[in-house]
Amino acid sequence: MTTITDMVARGWENFVARPRGPLNLRFIIQPTLASIIALRAGLKDANAGRPAYLWAVFTNSDYRKIFLHGGLKDLRIPIVVGTTLDVVYQIIIHRWIYPLELLFTVTLLVLVPYLILRGPVNRIASRFVSGGVADAAGKDSGQQSKTIT
Repeated sequence: MTTITDMVARGWENFVARPRGPLNLRFIIQPTLASIIALRAGLKDANAGRPAYLWAVFTNSDYRKIFLHGGLKDLRIPIVVGTTLDVVYQIIIHRWIYPLELLFTVTLLVLVPYLILRGPVNRIASRFVSGGVADAAGKDSGQQSKTIT
């Protein structure tokens, strides 16, 4: 148990020290990129009329597989880039690769911003999109009926 506690303590200390070390720009770029991807995905969810991302993953088995697959598809490039950058950082600083720290860093820099933003963006956007979609659908169907008759 002491070994695990030591690993977690060392991982946290190293994570906190990373913004001051080499490759520190990734602490800005990775969360920003994950946030932009979450914004795009949340807007797509709102347009499609889907429920909030994280809530649906935990409570709705119909959407769980679709959302998890879509989330991993959206984040595959940021996760690979984040993992690669952290491996390079660990080799430069520690001369070794610590997988637990690697997982922890990529999770905090990429997954957390995505998970936090996608659902609220969907909720906020759906308030604006739902009225616009209904109006557009009504206008389209009205125009079609006028042209047909």
